[in-house]
Amino acid sequence: MKITFLGGGNMAVALIGGMVERGFAAADIQVIELGAEARASLSQRFGVRAVEAMDAAALGCDVLVLAVKPQQMKAALAPIAGRLGGQLVISIAAGLRLADLGRWLGGAGAPYTRLVRCMPNTPALIGAGVTGLFADPSVDAAGRDAAQRILAAVGSTVWAETEAQMDAVTAISGSGPAYVFHFIEALEAAGRALGFDEAGARRL
Repeated sequence: MKITFLGGGNMAVALIGGMVERGFAAADIQVIELGAEARASLSQRFGVRAVEAMDAAALGCDVLVLAVKPQQMKAALAPIAGRLGGQLVISIAAGLRLADLGRWLGGAGAPYTRLVRCMPNTPALIGAGVTGLFADPSVDAAGRDAAQRILAAVGSTVWAETEAQMDAVTAISGSGPAYVFHFIEALEAAGRALGFDEAGARRL
């Protein structure tokens, strides 16, 4: 399975690292990344091919993982709009609907539909994440299995039955836990305010 990442940021790095650890061949992974320093780091660290722009080799993949920031996605997809030939497209961009991604990928033609939307959370950066996934109905069992294999490289997965549930995934496993951590930090700060040193407050 040949996989191309559009974007080489933190989550892409986590996924690539997890995949290589789990037996995915580095030679089958490519990354499109604008930053020269990031490209060099990806190549040196994982042995993957990292290039500045989408070329024929990168486009000739089985799976395209969209790993750019949501606000940059439309512009990032413009160069490949209407050029896909049936590849499975996996988006890890928060909040972007399949309808919008499909329209941007389709260009002047029909919307692209072989899409899986994913919402990994921060613990994925240390291989302990939980990722929510939702697939367009046009994605077959093999496509769903490929998406699950890739995202399982950084933790466990949960399939949503409707795309609307992806908003719940974001709230429950993405943003929601931040409030718990903030509360714990507040307890530690209270311990320091009550006279404990930093180490003692943290242990308590």
